[in-house]
Amino acid sequence: QVQLVESGGGLVQAGGSLRLSCTASGRTDSRYAMGWFRQAPGKEREFVSGIRRSGGSTYYADSVKGRFTISRDNFKNTVYLQMNSLKPEDTAVYYCAARTGDYATYDRDDYDYWGQGTQVTVSS
Repeated sequence: QVQLVESGGGLVQAGGSLRLSCTASGRTDSRYAMGWFRQAPGKEREFVSGIRRSGGSTYYADSVKGRFTISRDNFKNTVYLQMNSLKPEDTAVYYCAARTGDYATYDRDDYDYWGQGTQVTVSS
């Protein structure tokens, strides 16, 4: 079992930045690809970004490409999401997810473990 805990959410003005963190505990051993998803009110949970188990490959939704950066520190069992140039449409609950295997995917059904989520609110 793996437990994921997100932090770093909050309220920010449009154009601002936030950095989300997700720390894993339990059976980690750096064996998981990691992803960030988000869910806005009334919408489905959508893929935001993913990173390979080794950190060598990263993936982004078109809506955040060029603004968000995912990274991981396997020694700290932590994955980060640096979010710059935030827009009101980025407002959502952001979830960290772990997928057993090497590569991250875009499909939320491929992920085995989820955090509780952290709220990000971007005001205009």
